[in-house]
Amino acid sequence: MTTLILARHGETDWNRDGRFQGHADPPLNDRGREQARSLAEALADQPVEAIYSSDLRRAHETAQIVAERKSMDVIVDPDLRERDVGEWSGLTFPEIEERFPDELRRFREEGASIGESRKALAERVLAAVRRIADAHPHGQVLVVTHGGALRSLRHAAGGEAGAPVVRNGQVLKMAIRSGTFARLD
Repeated sequence: MTTLILARHGETDWNRDGRFQGHADPPLNDRGREQARSLAEALADQPVEAIYSSDLRRAHETAQIVAERKSMDVIVDPDLRERDVGEWSGLTFPEIEERFPDELRRFREEGASIGESRKALAERVLAAVRRIADAHPHGQVLVVTHGGALRSLRHAAGGEAGAPVVRNGQVLKMAIRSGTFARLD
């Protein structure tokens, strides 16, 4: 069994402003760096075998702050990226409602209308986490990723698909055994 400590990256200005980020790459803001330092402090005494991160700056910077505290390196995996939100990148919900009302309706009803589908995101992220678990079959691993990716993982462990997004800097614990996910928190 592999234990996964799953963390959402710290806050960016786009998070603060309610903007869709997707594959856009804004950096952490001051609050996000503080959240990352708090995460590093919370995990200081937790044994971790490896630290993985999305290749997007906000996740990588969060992971790097934890890794420095633990004198470890970060292993970057692009498959841990957030969902590609296409033309919605950088927009707020009110802006999307104004510019893309039909796509937003389909997004709410079907989960996809623009960018990457929820199913494609889930397949990509679950495959990445299974690879990580295979590389650390009896270890505890930190994975720093994004809200959409964490929602997919939580759903794979039996959580509701429409559950609220994990907050910036928040941690979930899961176990994976023989490719099956289970919540630990």
